Amino acid sequence: MKITVAERLSQLPPYLFAKIDALKGEALKRGIDIIDLGIGDPDQPTPPHIREKMKEALEDRANHRYPSYQGLRIFREAVARWYKVRFGVDLDPETEVLSLIGSKEGIGHIPLAFLNPGDICLTPNPGYPVYQAGTTLAGGTAYPLPLLPENQFLPDLSKISDPQVLQKAKLLFINYPNNPTAATTDLEFFRKVIDFARSHNIIVCHDNAYSEIAYDGYQAPSFLQAHGAKEVGIEFHSLSKTYNMTGWRIGFAVGNPEIIAALGKVKTNIDSGIFQAVQVAAIEAMSTDQGCIQEMCRLYQERRDVLCQGLESIGLTVSKPKATFYLWIRVPEGTTSEGFSMRLLKEAGIICTPGTGFGIYGEGFIRMALTIPKERMAEAVDRIKRVL
Repeated sequence: MKITVAERLSQLPPYLFAKIDALKGEALKRGIDIIDLGIGDPDQPTPPHIREKMKEALEDRANHRYPSYQGLRIFREAVARWYKVRFGVDLDPETEVLSLIGSKEGIGHIPLAFLNPGDICLTPNPGYPVYQAGTTLAGGTAYPLPLLPENQFLPDLSKISDPQVLQKAKLLFINYPNNPTAATTDLEFFRKVIDFARSHNIIVCHDNAYSEIAYDGYQAPSFLQAHGAKEVGIEFHSLSKTYNMTGWRIGFAVGNPEIIAALGKVKTNIDSGIFQAVQVAAIEAMSTDQGCIQEMCRLYQERRDVLCQGLESIGLTVSKPKATFYLWIRVPEGTTSEGFSMRLLKEAGIICTPGTGFGIYGEGFIRMALTIPKERMAEAVDRIKRVL
């Protein structure tokens, strides 16, 4: 029997991090001591009080049945309280909050709610690969918005001059603090996005997964803090990075109730919600002392300073980020993103992510994650120095 996959699958590039995992596995088989600065997965455990709440929730038989599609009412209320305390944003937990099996799931599914075949989604480039993948799987077309250093890695929406693109565009993804560039922005930029969205009847999806990983006193804003944001869009957030809960798979979408309802309709037909015990633990995370976040930011800032100083000392150009746990680093002149990252892997046993894995406008850069101990970072710098 000949197996023929759907054409849409052939339009998807190999998932970046799956490819990196494969290369890592091959290197480990050869006995290479790998320093992994590739995937942004926190190396510290989920805080103890959250783990303890999970153990308690596991003993409650009620948590082992099918969960609510929307998410437990008490979970959605906890999200609304967290947004009020953190951003001063009011949310109706009934209509403006939706639980997600991690924000990646919601980002991947929202194009199914709003894109018909041939519709356009405006996607940042370089950007989180799921923006484009979700668009492709929904039958839409991803239109790249270049994030360039000369524009502080912000998309220049005024450069979209083709009226056909603006007519067909139904969704716009933005993401600040940004993955992979670590760029940040302010409410003035969000207000410009809102004006653009209103003018062209485009839904805004802001991916705010890294808002809590910030340094030097910086506090990232929410898109929903900008006047009129709820009229045009929603915001995604994840507990993955905020509370070191990447494997737990829990996040949420908040904002415009009609957009939330449409995404919810997709989800009711595809998944069965989040394990309730995980939701109970997430309530504990959001509703108790947030000192664990401050401690993680202190640790990441210490690592950031070690790696930035080390890379600069050997002649690489890197901007010290105010948020996220990534460094966006220029590759040496005369090399490509993929070429340099492969060289580091083969000659130094260092895994980093080529900028082109996030889109064509990532050429000339690599991304490194601050998710290993500072001692290993110092060793990575020594290895790179020997290679260069």
